[in-house]
Amino acid sequence: MNISVNIAENAEELGKRAARTIAELLNNAISEKGEARVVLSTGKSQFTTLSALVNENVDWTKVEMFHLDEYVGLDETHPASFRKYLKDRFISLVPLKAYYLVSGEEAIPYLTEKLREKDIDVGVIGIGENGHIAFNDPPADFQTEQAYKTVILDERCRKQQVGEGWFKTISDVPEKAITMCPKTILAAKHIVSAVPYKVKAEAVYKTLTEPVNNTVPATLLKTSADWHLFLDSDSASLLLPI
Repeated sequence: MNISVNIAENAEELGKRAARTIAELLNNAISEKGEARVVLSTGKSQFTTLSALVNENVDWTKVEMFHLDEYVGLDETHPASFRKYLKDRFISLVPLKAYYLVSGEEAIPYLTEKLREKDIDVGVIGIGENGHIAFNDPPADFQTEQAYKTVILDERCRKQQVGEGWFKTISDVPEKAITMCPKTILAAKHIVSAVPYKVKAEAVYKTLTEPVNNTVPATLLKTSADWHLFLDSDSASLLLPI
C-alpha cells in the first residue's frame, strides 16, 4: 500500500501535476505490455487535469478508456451528460485505441465484459463533497462484486451537481445513476485523485483522518496498492500544516 499526497498552490498547477503522473503511469504500462487501460472521472474538479492530460506525451493509440459513471435517463446532448463531457474534453482530442461509455442500464453487461478482459492500469478517481467515489454515495456498498450498478443519488450529491452549474435546481438532477462499484475501482493498479477547491476540504479531511468506512466512501482509496492524491491549497486547507 502506497499513498502520496501532493499539494499545489492552485487548481491549474494541481491539474498539471496530476496529468503528469497519469501520463507517466500510462507510459510505464505501454512500455511493459504494449498497451494501457484507464478509467476517467468527470465533473468540475477534473477540468484542469483533463486539460493538461490531453497535451501529455502519451501514445493514445495504445490506450483504452473506460467511463466511471452516468445519470440514468439523461440524454447525451444534455450539458450535464458525462458522455458529452468526455467526448468534448478528452475523446475528441486524443486518438484513443478504444473507449467505452456508460450509455444506459442496458450497457452494463457489455461494459462489465470489456472491463474484466484485462487489468485497469490507472483509475482517475475524484472525491465528491459527500466523500463519494464515482456515484457511490454514503453509505456505499463496499461488498458488491458487480462492476457497475444503478444507485439512488443522495441529496448532498445532487446539490453538488447544482452547485457546479450542471443543473438549475435539485429537482432537475436525476435521482438515479449508473456507477462503477467500489471493489472494481480499487482493482486498478494505480489510482490518481485530483481534488481541488474549497468545497472539497471537508471530504478530503475526513478521507485522510478517518478509518476506512462506507459513510466516507473515499476512505477506501487508502487501501489502494498505489494512491496518488493531488490537492490544492483550498482543498487541503483543513489539513495544513501537514
